[in-house]
Amino acid sequence: MSIDYHALAQQIKLWGQELGFQHVGICDVDLSQHEAQLQRWLDAGYHGEMDWMARHGMMRARPHELLPGTVRVISVRMNYLPPNAEFAQTLKNPAKAYISRYSLGRDYHKLIRNRLKKLGQNIEQVVGQFGHRPFVDSAPILERPLAEKSGLGWTGKHSLILSQEAGSWFFLGELLIDLPLPVDTPESNQCGKCVACMTSCPTGAIIEEGVVDARRCISYLTIEFDGIIPEEFREKIGNRIYGCDDCQLVCPFNRFSDITEEEDYHCRNSLYQQDTLALFAWDEATFLKNTEGSAIRRIGHIQWLRNLTIALGNAPYQPEIIDALNDKLALNEILDVHIYWALEQQQQKRAAISIDVLPTKTKRLVRIIEKGLPRDA
Repeated sequence: MSIDYHALAQQIKLWGQELGFQHVGICDVDLSQHEAQLQRWLDAGYHGEMDWMARHGMMRARPHELLPGTVRVISVRMNYLPPNAEFAQTLKNPAKAYISRYSLGRDYHKLIRNRLKKLGQNIEQVVGQFGHRPFVDSAPILERPLAEKSGLGWTGKHSLILSQEAGSWFFLGELLIDLPLPVDTPESNQCGKCVACMTSCPTGAIIEEGVVDARRCISYLTIEFDGIIPEEFREKIGNRIYGCDDCQLVCPFNRFSDITEEEDYHCRNSLYQQDTLALFAWDEATFLKNTEGSAIRRIGHIQWLRNLTIALGNAPYQPEIIDALNDKLALNEILDVHIYWALEQQQQKRAAISIDVLPTKTKRLVRIIEKGLPRDA
């Protein structure tokens, strides 16, 4: 059977749009130019404790090794920006828990994978049986370089894919295939001299253009890392309890982002704009119930409490916070380390409030004594 691959490529893009993908692009599998950069990133330890990033060597840059016979990759984009995201309102309110907006709805992995499987089935109806396999952030593959080659956007200085028409509020997925479809043209990089994402990162994780040291990244620390968060980052984490969107919030191209049409990505009431203390009160059963079908569930209840503990330590002093923290002591050794830190932060804030209500002369005397100076200093 003779196949018109140009016509098939156009039909695939139409099917993709019908399946809810806002952009579908096609590229070859040559990522050899990214291998040296990937190795440098791994050698520098920027992947932190994400051992799976190094486990498969250079397979990440060689899709044909992941699925033998692969000659093309179909990359897709699906928008996830929910309505009424209220980023700033939540970040500016230390009593509220900030959750990265991609994770306030349903876990995207299964949804996009099922759509990609359907896309593969549509192709199969035309060409017959062929080699293909869908991936959604679930295999050793460099999905961002593939998306860039497929024309979905360019790599921003924060290392995320940026689109002129959609910013960066979208998920990526790939369908590896063995059909020699025509490839798309990459989009030119349009970041110019803008460094807003780099300068706005709370922890300075974007160490150079396009390079992120995960060990300093709040998303890594609150999601991928399950150990003791270094003290130098705790205050900077603020009230971010799952992920961080700061580098995207300041990006000029995100002014053009469309609200998602997928209701599954809309904010859950149980997670959206919730008080930190209220979330901290969840026992494990409540956590599992309220995060069912959510990407958040995979971090587990203890890590959830660890992240909330840091947010409570950063919040203004409240007697209720001290009571809540003490109630959670002895659940877990790693959690205890963060609780002791948070209690210390709260005690310091309570002491500062106590001093501030004193008369001016008395406040001056107290601070002199605290510094160990003579009273006539």
